Amino acid sequence: MMTNSPSEPFETFENPTPERDYTIRITIPEFTCLCPITGQPDFATLTLDYVPDRLCVELKSVKLYIWSYRDKGAFHEAVTNKILDDLINAIAPRFMRIKAKFNVRGGIYTTVISEHRQPGWKALPPITLP
Repeated sequence: MMTNSPSEPFETFENPTPERDYTIRITIPEFTCLCPITGQPDFATLTLDYVPDRLCVELKSVKLYIWSYRDKGAFHEAVTNKILDDLINAIAPRFMRIKAKFNVRGGIYTTVISEHRQPGWKALPPITLP
């Protein structure tokens, strides 16, 4: 049974169309963690794009996982890559990209983008429609 409090494990389910490359986009506008130096809250919008292989990630478990960072100190670069690594370990996607767009801190905006490609996977070429 899934909990209603912060948690780190992801729930997954079988990809309903594993024979096709398609993209799933998850936007998380309320990510928060703490600055590891000052303890002040950092806020970000996370955008996760992935091409599933055998498994997809269940959205409520993503919400609960993201919630688990609310009281953790983390540098922007480290937390972005940790989230990517944890998702890769859970679902082994063909492709995954995370974009973490942090709100201003000290007059500076930070955006961290990290991605993963399964060995041998190649994206389909873009199609230009008239």
